[in-house]
Amino acid sequence: MIGRRVLAGVGNTVRDYVESVGYATRTFFTMIGLSPGMMRRPRLVIEQLHFIGNYSLLIITLSGLFVGMVLGLQGYYTLSKYGASESLGLLVALGLTRELGPVITGLLFAGRAGTSLTAEIGLMKAGEQLSAMEMMAVNPIQRVLAPRFWAGVIAVPLLASIFSAVGIFGGYLVGVGLIGVDAGAFWSQMQSGVDLWKDVFNGFVKSVVFGIAITFISLYQGYETRPTPEDVAGATTRTVVVSSLMIWWLDFMLTALMFSK
Repeated sequence: MIGRRVLAGVGNTVRDYVESVGYATRTFFTMIGLSPGMMRRPRLVIEQLHFIGNYSLLIITLSGLFVGMVLGLQGYYTLSKYGASESLGLLVALGLTRELGPVITGLLFAGRAGTSLTAEIGLMKAGEQLSAMEMMAVNPIQRVLAPRFWAGVIAVPLLASIFSAVGIFGGYLVGVGLIGVDAGAFWSQMQSGVDLWKDVFNGFVKSVVFGIAITFISLYQGYETRPTPEDVAGATTRTVVVSSLMIWWLDFMLTALMFSK
């Protein structure tokens, strides 16, 4: 009897998970299919780009600066043991463009903009604004979700690029300005060792994939939450948790594909 209950509970959990994944997939492709119609009003995307991108700029810039400074300090202590302190610029640049820039930007974006998107959509649903749009023959996926989705996809790579650039400058401040590494060696090692396509472009691809995943998870959690304050609060928490786990999983998969050779 107990075994049957356990088996039934596992079956219900698996069924609910498969149903949720299927519905999320349908919502995603519905949103992509409705995006061309939304593009006739680019102002919607620009407004959301300002909201979720510009308002995240300060935390991205400051975080990039301090991460670059810490990376430069720790990198120097490690490289100096092997007499390779001149390679500090290369270490900082590769660490930021390949991994830290896209990953930390994605995590910060999920915590700052992702939760905001989830809460906004959830409150719109709780206030029956989405239902009102449907009553007026306005598709809320096209009018509300699609502009925010594309704004997030555009914003994350831009923010990741800013994070990496400011981080390299932070590494320069610590390595050259504070510790005394030769400035010419810092920049020349970086220029000769960083490949545009293998390192910079692959990091850019990572940030685009992270932007797609984080923004859709944020929107979907808000769109599918029940219209109560408790469920909206729970949806914002799930946004951070699911987005963070998705970033780390995608980072592993993309790194294995990009840098395996």
